[in-house]
Amino acid sequence: MTMDRLSFKRFRTLLVVGSITFPILFTLTLMHQHSIYDLVEGVSNINILAARAQNATTNVLKEGRRNATVQVEEGKDQNVVDKMLGGKQQISSEEQAQTPTNADIGKAGSKNHSFEDEKNDSTLSTVGFASVRLLDGLLVSTFDEGSCISRYQSYLFRKRSPHKPSVYLISKLRKYEHLHRSCGPHTKSYDKIMGKSTKSSKSGAGEKCKYLVWTASNGLGNRMLTLVAAFLYAILTDRVLLVKFGDDMSDLFCEPFADSSWLLPRNFRYWKDQKHIKTHESMLINKGYNAKEIFPSFLILNLQHTHDGHNNFFHCDHCQNLLQRVPVMILWSDQYFVPSLFLIPSFRKDLSKMFPQKDTIFHHLGRYLFHPSNKAWELISKFYQAHLAKANEKIGLQIRVFNTHRASHQTIINEIIACALRHKLLPEIDMEKSTTSLKNHATISKAVLVASLYSEYGERLRNMYMRNTTGTGEVIRVSQPSHEERQKSNDGMHNIKAWSEIYLLSLCDALVTSPKSTFGYVAHGLGGLKPWILKRPYGETVPEPPCQRAMSMEPCFHYPPKYECSVNRTIDFTSLVHHMEHCEDVPNGLRLINDNRKG
Repeated sequence: MTMDRLSFKRFRTLLVVGSITFPILFTLTLMHQHSIYDLVEGVSNINILAARAQNATTNVLKEGRRNATVQVEEGKDQNVVDKMLGGKQQISSEEQAQTPTNADIGKAGSKNHSFEDEKNDSTLSTVGFASVRLLDGLLVSTFDEGSCISRYQSYLFRKRSPHKPSVYLISKLRKYEHLHRSCGPHTKSYDKIMGKSTKSSKSGAGEKCKYLVWTASNGLGNRMLTLVAAFLYAILTDRVLLVKFGDDMSDLFCEPFADSSWLLPRNFRYWKDQKHIKTHESMLINKGYNAKEIFPSFLILNLQHTHDGHNNFFHCDHCQNLLQRVPVMILWSDQYFVPSLFLIPSFRKDLSKMFPQKDTIFHHLGRYLFHPSNKAWELISKFYQAHLAKANEKIGLQIRVFNTHRASHQTIINEIIACALRHKLLPEIDMEKSTTSLKNHATISKAVLVASLYSEYGERLRNMYMRNTTGTGEVIRVSQPSHEERQKSNDGMHNIKAWSEIYLLSLCDALVTSPKSTFGYVAHGLGGLKPWILKRPYGETVPEPPCQRAMSMEPCFHYPPKYECSVNRTIDFTSLVHHMEHCEDVPNGLRLINDNRKG
């Protein structure tokens, strides 16, 4: 009897999947009858749907124990987390009454992130449940859950993104994953190519496996921006992305690719010394290269912001044609150079199909690549439970001070308050009401998360709302996870704290960020938010207006090219490309926007 029932369930599942996929396949075949690749893409997408349905069956059975998985043991001392993040939070008795217990996380996560609403909606099918967990097809379910808890729990902590990845992007990610498994570290292809000398007897154009080796530069924000840019470039050029992580980055992220690793093995022959490798400038100087000439097997591609001579030609097709022949490229960059990829004619069609919404590139690829390691996730989830989970709204304040002598801490605090009040992010103070009037029945209306190297910002904002009553009656609680006083880019624990705070900021409902801060770019990009960007203050005067709303979720490319390849002159690319504008915080920078923002 039981076996018959199971057989009937399997048959019913296959029937449902078939009834969904057959019309899709038929429609895709008609729509793309002139393109073999598009037909294959359609089949790939059907496989994705089928996999989601299969995964959903298992996920629904596990749903009853989902909250238990997210919960942490009762009775653990929150001070441990506070110490790891850089200092104990000062919590009043009122705040303690509002602090959620560890057992609240599943409930609070669902409430704050609309999952319960979707689950209770009769239209949410088992396929829909799996889609929520796997970020609408961005992720695959073949990872071991214990190796990366955040991959399967992150959907409990943030709202479901309204920005859906395109079917074409999903198919390109699955194609890349296959390439990475075939050519990744310790495969025969990897060992063969990486064992070569710096010189090759022939052009590398016929190599099956080619590589892009990412190297770290500057702070964590810059590194994460360049990782996304490098990954997109790898997808466009059919290269395998390998990352050269030092000890300072080893505990930050989970492996993003199933059944393989993106970590460059430490026995890579140029791990320490790259001074004997040719640079792409030398290739550009010798423009007479042709298919019969000797090409280097290894080449350095220098796109650092301090080295803007020949990267003015990186976006030109003749440069890309040369680079395509090199089996292994080693990338030096601290810039989000994605806008320059849209200037390369041979990439435009693929980019437009992958990203119909141009301002979602970092949002999609960042959520695909960056999953907090279990060590980082423990800090993130516990801090979230203690300080953010029960608030009706979460406001993130990211404060990066590049020069403490240009403007005082008080001026910057005044600017932040002016921005938050003007745009109704925070309520005004009512000096006439007593703070005791709401003590007995107050609930946390808004939680404010302050991310800064300096403790003054969190302390002054916390005191402001602790000692005064708001005019709206809202209760505001301010928390600041850490205050390192200075940036320590090569310190592992510092980077874990920074990554935890970036991720926590990305879980907020609204953000106020500092100008030209890559830390802030990553946070609002992951969160799919358009932040309020502070103006840069000078002296004691608060700028007017104090902040400006970003036109896009995309990070700013601070030092873009100025050279137009076809006409051999400098140009402002915003006059040619509809989906580019200058950045609010960097006038000469470029930011991708949606096409409909311009006429």
